[in-house]
Amino acid sequence: MPPALKALASQLAGGLIAWLMGLAGLLPPGLWPLALAQAIGAVMVAALLRSARWWLPIHLLFVPLALAMRTLALAPGWYLAAFITLALIYWSSFRTQVPLYLSNRKTAAAVADLLPPDRPAQVLDIGSGTGSLLRVLARLRPDCHFAGIESAPGPWALGWIQGRTMANLAWHRGDFFQHSWQGKDVVYAFLSPVPMAAVWRKATAEMPPGSILISNSFQVPDCKPERVIEVDDRRRTRLFVYRIKVPKARN
Repeated sequence: MPPALKALASQLAGGLIAWLMGLAGLLPPGLWPLALAQAIGAVMVAALLRSARWWLPIHLLFVPLALAMRTLALAPGWYLAAFITLALIYWSSFRTQVPLYLSNRKTAAAVADLLPPDRPAQVLDIGSGTGSLLRVLARLRPDCHFAGIESAPGPWALGWIQGRTMANLAWHRGDFFQHSWQGKDVVYAFLSPVPMAAVWRKATAEMPPGSILISNSFQVPDCKPERVIEVDDRRRTRLFVYRIKVPKARN
């Protein structure tokens, strides 16, 4: 079941549970007992549907927060503005299950150490966010060419504005699975566990032998990395490095 459908089913089921409890006289009178029963029911159903763990606090807080917001008497335009802002930032995260992650400078320095020291390299950042990694790399290695692909309009626009004057940085908006990775020496990914199997399939199909896939925090399923880099930052970042090997000859 797609994550968005799981979320909808959980919320509806939570509402049904709260309504049945109210009919049975199991809840005190008032809206808040219904809201809390709905929230707890939604969390239980989401857990049974094996939703990602980060969905559980969302289900727990969604209806109670909506009820609390009614007391503020805000103009409808504020809600529309908040929705548009979140949509521009997170865009298709509900479908891809890839939230917005930003790479810090220490991670960028660790990635720079993995680039070929004796020649220019072609580097691609898939799901590049605001370009926080690529701008640092472009300054550290002016001899290399860097490209970023981001689907969400908000981070993409911010990244384009900040990096538009950098000659060795190209900025693209779209789905990184629809772009070619051919000829790339390094592909960097800071995504989530969900797409990593598909990322590895595309990397092995398109990237040249000897090139590397660097995944921040999330491992490729059933594939042992060549190296694991421990970054000395606050979140204890781990970089998993996978080498693209020469395809085995068929008999």
